[in-house]
Amino acid sequence: MNALPASIRVFERGWLSSNNVLLVDDDCAAIVDTGYATHAHQTLALVQQALGERPLDLIVNTHLHSDHCGGNALLQSTWPCRTLIPASEAGAVRDWDEARLSFRATGQSCERFGFTGTIEPGGTLRLGTLDWQVLGAPGHDPHSLMLYCADERVLISADALWENGFGVIFPELEGESGFAEEQAVLEAIAALDVRLVIPGHGAPFTNVGQALERAFSRVAWLRADPARNARNALKVLIVFKLLDVRAMSFATLLQMLHDAAVMRAAASMLKPRGEWPALVKTIVDELAAGNGPLTVEGEQIVARAA
Repeated sequence: MNALPASIRVFERGWLSSNNVLLVDDDCAAIVDTGYATHAHQTLALVQQALGERPLDLIVNTHLHSDHCGGNALLQSTWPCRTLIPASEAGAVRDWDEARLSFRATGQSCERFGFTGTIEPGGTLRLGTLDWQVLGAPGHDPHSLMLYCADERVLISADALWENGFGVIFPELEGESGFAEEQAVLEAIAALDVRLVIPGHGAPFTNVGQALERAFSRVAWLRADPARNARNALKVLIVFKLLDVRAMSFATLLQMLHDAAVMRAAASMLKPRGEWPALVKTIVDELAAGNGPLTVEGEQIVARAA
């Protein structure tokens, strides 16, 4: 893989946390996305180790899913850093409107944080001695953004493009358009001269054309049967929660399905409410099959040890 520019360092994280991208120059030490709340102290340690005595000056969030902004509060309490969020999320964060923010709806958590400014498509940022274009990336999340450095041909893609796919298309679970937007974002990426992608999850990669082919194929597959997106969303959210809490009873998981709006919407696309216990059992069994991420111990669902 071609080397990253010297001013960029990527902290590739595992499940729960998004990758963190540290960009440092003489004027500013900035981090793009801060991981999940459970791993906030790990994020802080990674940044402190990288910066030494130097403070963090700036947080930039590509979008406000809990795995991308869960470290904001701790980093803000450690350093008096500025924080930039997508402009379309400013009102929800200012009021901490949990009906509009996604944390409760996905059964996840995020400590309250503030912001000092906003970014939106068409804007530019100077980070790590490089100029970055701010690009819209709706699909996975209607407010999501990407950063593109044309000089280095580097794209910070968040969850719009991974080496093998992209994030769950959440708007489609709530009756909004998302597949068409994801298709358009992939087409926009294809029109750029991208050499290296830094995704929200997984290692940076240079086989951009192949990744785009896989992503276009997946969009078409999901659009052909939207229930596939709903089922994938349930699996992702169940695994996420179990990796966070480590163990949970079937009864607690079923209650979570009723309480978390996004999970409830996904389940409703798949089965009538009376069939949700069987649906949960089937999905958990699939996730426990082979060397899957979960195991079942009586009435307890347990995250498999890494």
